[in-house]
Amino acid sequence: MDDQSNYESVWSKEIPVKEQISIFKRLMHFVMRFKNEMIIAGIGAFLVSVINMLLPYGLQFFLDNYLVKESVTTQIILFAGFLYAFGSVIKAVLQFTYEYFFALGSEKSLESLRSALYKQLQSLGMRYFDQTPAGSIVSRVTNDTMTLSNFLVVLSSVVMSFFSIISALVAMFTTNFYAGLIVLAFLPILLLIIWQYSKRSSKLYRNYRERLSRINTNLNESIEGVSLIQQFKQEKRMTDNFEHENTSLMKTRFSMINLNSLLLSPLTSMLYSIALALTLMYFGFPLRETFVPAGVVYAFSQYISQFFNPIANMMDQMTFFQDGIVAGKRIFKILDNTDFEPEQQAEKGLTITKGKIEFKHVSFSYDGKNEILHDISFTVNPGETLGIVGHTGSGKSSIINVMMRFYEFYKGQVLIDGVDIKKYPKEELRKKLGLVLQEPFMFYGDVNSNIRLYNKNITDEEIKDAAKTVQADGFIENLPGKYHAKVGEGGSEFSQGQRQLISFARTLVTDPKILVLDEATANVDTETETLIQTALKSLRKGRTTLAIAHRLSTIVDADQIIVLNDGKIVEHGNHEQLLAQKGYYYNLYKLQNSQK
Repeated sequence: MDDQSNYESVWSKEIPVKEQISIFKRLMHFVMRFKNEMIIAGIGAFLVSVINMLLPYGLQFFLDNYLVKESVTTQIILFAGFLYAFGSVIKAVLQFTYEYFFALGSEKSLESLRSALYKQLQSLGMRYFDQTPAGSIVSRVTNDTMTLSNFLVVLSSVVMSFFSIISALVAMFTTNFYAGLIVLAFLPILLLIIWQYSKRSSKLYRNYRERLSRINTNLNESIEGVSLIQQFKQEKRMTDNFEHENTSLMKTRFSMINLNSLLLSPLTSMLYSIALALTLMYFGFPLRETFVPAGVVYAFSQYISQFFNPIANMMDQMTFFQDGIVAGKRIFKILDNTDFEPEQQAEKGLTITKGKIEFKHVSFSYDGKNEILHDISFTVNPGETLGIVGHTGSGKSSIINVMMRFYEFYKGQVLIDGVDIKKYPKEELRKKLGLVLQEPFMFYGDVNSNIRLYNKNITDEEIKDAAKTVQADGFIENLPGKYHAKVGEGGSEFSQGQRQLISFARTLVTDPKILVLDEATANVDTETETLIQTALKSLRKGRTTLAIAHRLSTIVDADQIIVLNDGKIVEHGNHEQLLAQKGYYYNLYKLQNSQK
């Protein structure tokens, strides 16, 4: 509860105006990538505001110079009507142009931002995903970017409003200077309202965005873990948790509604009415020496409307503005994250040809403080198999994470074929190192695409050969559609063993020089394990293999085995040598065999 309170106190903080301006500028950076569309839209908005200024002036001129006089003719009336209608048509065309090109630029800007966000996520290291819930990430890529769509609508309104307000002020001062001053006096009041709203609403919208993210996280976990929830009868607890988050979100929305109802269009409409009343009182003041023509009164009332209406529209859309600023802050938090995957000091032309692996005094920590691996050293010659054994938390997977360059290590050296692993191009490492995890992941599509992983250089024949080698062809050939059989989300229609065999085929089809097996047979049945072990014997020929073993029976034929305890190598040798030592490995092997 303390952690949650701390989080919520952070959410409730206002975003300073200076930071809001900074976020706005960064968002505009994406918008201005499509400046041609925005320039055309801006010109259209300017011309619309000019026509808005000229149309009331034309009617004022017609009223004061013709309509109130007996000299008006049918031709003049028709001509005046034609000009007004023509101006309205031109205004409609320009307004369409403005809105169309602004919408075009906005959509391109959102696409650019979304692509940048996705690209950034793909470049972040495993540490970021270890620490950030998947639902929160999905919320930022989907909900927050969609929120920016409304934000850009506000930007469109601001551009239009700016030109409308300026043109209205120019027209008012040109028509009657002192009446213009009366209306201008309301501008500081309106700016104060906008500033107060911006200040008070930012923390509410920040709170709202974070609560929405928590709901997405809650929903994501509930869907992924639905079988476990039902198995342990946790439906009520999960429902109560969701209701709590949903109610908190609703209360935040109520606070936003209260603020919007107080400071937005109702207050602006009231100020408009006061300004109009004061202006009419000024025009009709009994002690005036000169008579104010009706056309002037009409035109001025139209200008007041053109001054306040855009501001009222902006105030109505300030909710979207603040929501967009908060969404932008959350998006830029990802874009500014520097927890990237480890960098390579790549040297061109370096290739892995033999697959010799050397760990020299490697120490590693996930957080930079608590070491997980301590002074790890071993050598695996080309074509050899190294088994890695140890209890949970001993550091087995950490060796794999270092080997695969998922995490950076700062002490010691890892060599492949005598070359520092950091000097190989990342593409070479991914091509020559094949990883099979304990929990295989399958993508939506078909079996073929899950083995190929959209690598166009891999042929259908190579896919079939890889599947045959790992004994996966037997069940694939019996599927409806065979290699083009549909795969649903997560491959739930396949058994754990079948998914693992497809995962093996996926790894082997790239013909890696080094195989890395992270307890790849831990969750498969005995029959499937036998199939995999048969395949592995042929696969290891000509390949260096690192195999984390949960079942010691899977590595009894390994060339060497290291035993880890608390991040240190406590035993090293082959199966017979380790049994002869009668230490940790001997006890573990004896325990597993006694349970059969």
